Amino acid sequence: MKKTVTGCSVEEAMHLLGGRWRLLIVSYLVDGPQRFNELRRLMQGISQRMLTLDLRALEEAGLIKRTVYPTVPVKVEHSLTEDGTRLEKVVAIVKEFGLWLKDRDAQIADAEAASPELVV
Repeated sequence: MKKTVTGCSVEEAMHLLGGRWRLLIVSYLVDGPQRFNELRRLMQGISQRMLTLDLRALEEAGLIKRTVYPTVPVKVEHSLTEDGTRLEKVVAIVKEFGLWLKDRDAQIADAEAASPELVV
C-alpha cells in the first residue's frame, strides 16, 4: 500500500477503505460470511474483477479472511477478521449518515414540489 502524503490517520484509513466498493463489501460481511457470487448479487454494478481486487486488498490488510472448503465444487467464503470487526462502528455511522442524507434530500424535494417557482 502507498504511503500517506500527510501522515494523517484519516488519510491512512481512506487509502484502505476509499473508493466505491470496499466499505460496502465490509457492510455486507458485518452480517456474516458471504460467498463471492452472493456479494456480486448484493452489489449491483460491481465487476467480477473489481470485487476480486477489493477482496484481495481487504484480505491483505487483515480485515477479511478467505476460507476455502474442500468440497466439489470448491466453496469459498469471505468473513471479517477480528481486526475487521472494528469496522462495524464505521459502517453503522456511515449508514446513519446515509439515511440522514436521503431524508434531507427527500425533504428538500418535498419543499420544492410544495412551492414551485412562478415561471414567466
